[in-house]
Amino acid sequence: MVADDSAGSGDRSDGKMEMDLEVPASEAVEMTALEAQSPSKDPPEGAEDPTKWKWAVIFLCFYGFMGSIKPGEPFITPYLLSPEKNFTREEVTNEITPILTYSYMVMLVPAFLLTDLLRYKPVLVIQGVSQVVIWVILLLCSTLLQMQFMEFFYGVNMACRVAYSSYIFSLVNPVLYQRVAGYSRSSVLLGVFTSSVLGQLCMSFGNISYYTLNAISLGFVSFSLLLSLCLPWPKRSLFFNQTKNQEQRELAAAASKSELDKMNPKEGGLSSAAPLCSVSRWKDSVFLQMLLELRNVLKRPNLRLWSLWWVFNSTGYYLVLFYVHILWNKVYPATESKHVYNGAVEAASTLLSAIASFMAGFVKIRWNVWSELVIGIITAVQAGLLLFMRTTDNIWLCYLAYVLFRGFYQFLVPIATFQIASSLTKELCALVFGINTFFGTILKSIINLIFSDKRGLALDVHSQFLVYFIYFAILTVIYFVCAAFVITRHYRNQPRSGGGASEQATPTELSPVAINSETQPLSNGKSAIA
Repeated sequence: MVADDSAGSGDRSDGKMEMDLEVPASEAVEMTALEAQSPSKDPPEGAEDPTKWKWAVIFLCFYGFMGSIKPGEPFITPYLLSPEKNFTREEVTNEITPILTYSYMVMLVPAFLLTDLLRYKPVLVIQGVSQVVIWVILLLCSTLLQMQFMEFFYGVNMACRVAYSSYIFSLVNPVLYQRVAGYSRSSVLLGVFTSSVLGQLCMSFGNISYYTLNAISLGFVSFSLLLSLCLPWPKRSLFFNQTKNQEQRELAAAASKSELDKMNPKEGGLSSAAPLCSVSRWKDSVFLQMLLELRNVLKRPNLRLWSLWWVFNSTGYYLVLFYVHILWNKVYPATESKHVYNGAVEAASTLLSAIASFMAGFVKIRWNVWSELVIGIITAVQAGLLLFMRTTDNIWLCYLAYVLFRGFYQFLVPIATFQIASSLTKELCALVFGINTFFGTILKSIINLIFSDKRGLALDVHSQFLVYFIYFAILTVIYFVCAAFVITRHYRNQPRSGGGASEQATPTELSPVAINSETQPLSNGKSAIA
């Protein structure tokens, strides 16, 4: 289902980890519109007391680590297909797993808005409750409808993960964003790795049943829920609560006016202009300004390219994660649980993904010229790996192909993150990634409905992987055609451009935007990082 992501437990954990890897994209931006507008009036909680925010960050990272410890997650699919639950492979593939994507699509936007409106903590508590419900259903329920409800709560759980990724930015000053985001991301990665290793050790050497392993997981997620109740409640957020603070400041400024000013006849029309002030506040709200600025994002070729990559490649990637455990069960239907190595494979893929993400930070390349070609080559390799996974009868080679597939995707994630985030404010960055994720989820749901769902073609897992191969092959052709166009245009224009072209093509590496970078006005009059 799903393991930071699939139909099985491992897929879910992968899905979770991948979300955690992707969402912190805004950590590349070191200044935000919030701080630019009011650098001193609304500091993050604990900004005046370094000890306070340090302990808050440590506690949040500990929560992220413990929330990722679910040793039974890589084994959910084998558990459903085992005699303990006795579901058929067709039921798991075509009736249970598709519910996850639909639930995630429905809950993503409400979770995104509630995270900001309620200031993070309530959404984290909802996430903790959904995890407890998932494992209670796995332990106590056995009908098809009940397992579909389990998948629904898994979608709720995945949608709420955005709260953890953005929560940490409310705790510290902008200069510390990159550092603390690295801490939170590392804690989740370490938790997913530890969880996978622990689950595999329990299955291979502890000689325990799937039921016992899920009971252990229930204990961990229950403890995680208790931790979420102890988290501090931030006083501000990116969009809604920031606007409230701005309105409060305006009211305070108005109240401080002298009586003489209020009695000035020239300002007698203030009361009649009150409705206009309210309208003006709404027009000046951060959320609306970000929506208006999205039009300009679409005009920037690099942002457009990497946003499309985020939508289309992430869609294929997560579909593979959601169904790969079912494929493993078909390639190697192990009769004994100790011969199921899902946990070890997830641990290895998590480790390789972390290494690939780290290595991407040291790549120097002219991204304005070679982005399409790099994406095309990696997408082509992923397509080949999918075809190999579909055709091989060797489970170990299938495991290896999956680990490499994930590693290649994770190599591009920080590159896409930097390319999108480096020229945007943190608020706009969060909105862009949220919209990209939402469109990707819609696309996943459409593909699921057509090819996987019982109400559609209801393909078996091998046929689905053939569809995924064709999907990545089509993307590869598109990327290569675009690469040929961009590279040809670049070298044709280079002689006429002179020094300007070479300047534009200067190799860049994935490093954070400098704190003292000059800000440039956006089209709507706000400022953004240059």
